[in-house]
Amino acid sequence: MRATVRKWGNSLALRIPAGIAEDAHLSDGTEVDVAVDRGRLVVHAVPHELSLEALLAEITRHNLHGEQDADAARGAEAW
Repeated sequence: MRATVRKWGNSLALRIPAGIAEDAHLSDGTEVDVAVDRGRLVVHAVPHELSLEALLAEITRHNLHGEQDADAARGAEAW
């Protein structure tokens, strides 16, 4: 697919078609790294780091598993 680079203030801009944005898991506000690799423009989403609080907030009674029995010590644990 071809697109056209346009002037945006003192910078240049490139519109990303909806289908490509969806395939690349990009949405409005997604932070990306932009680089040049062997003359090619490379753009990829920056993985966001989750805090412990954010991870714990995702736990619900529907996805919380029960206790796990580790059974008896095995291998080097048994020494």
